[in-house]
Amino acid sequence: MSSERAGNQPTPPDPVAARRFAERAAARSRDQTLVEWRRVDLRPAEKAQRRGDRAIADVLPNVLGRIRIDQRQAEAQIVEVWKRTIDPTIVAHAHPVSLAKGTLFVAVDTSAWLSEIVRYRSQEILERMQLAAGKEVVRKISFRIG
Repeated sequence: MSSERAGNQPTPPDPVAARRFAERAAARSRDQTLVEWRRVDLRPAEKAQRRGDRAIADVLPNVLGRIRIDQRQAEAQIVEVWKRTIDPTIVAHAHPVSLAKGTLFVAVDTSAWLSEIVRYRSQEILERMQLAAGKEVVRKISFRIG
């Protein structure tokens, strides 16, 4: 008989559920008070203005586009390709600075080396860079003192 009595007794309320219920009731009361005070219900407009949580997959492409991650990655790869494929004596005096719209901009340390590279080695350098990085990536090279 005592076991039947124990089964019939009400279970104590869940404190977490009770707290959530109280918070929702307080929010409803606050919202209703604001509606009465303002004399207009702005809840739908306020709800529309709230920014919802978004998944990282939705946000990341926009962020990466703004910081031009593709361009920076291509530039970093070009520097590595430059170091591996070009003659070390030229690498000692010239280095890639940027890549824009298929043009690789290369800074050369002196006018003598600039003249040497442009006159005798520019076509070879272009061909090696196109072979290593791709013809669509490096269409031409611009050498400058810098």
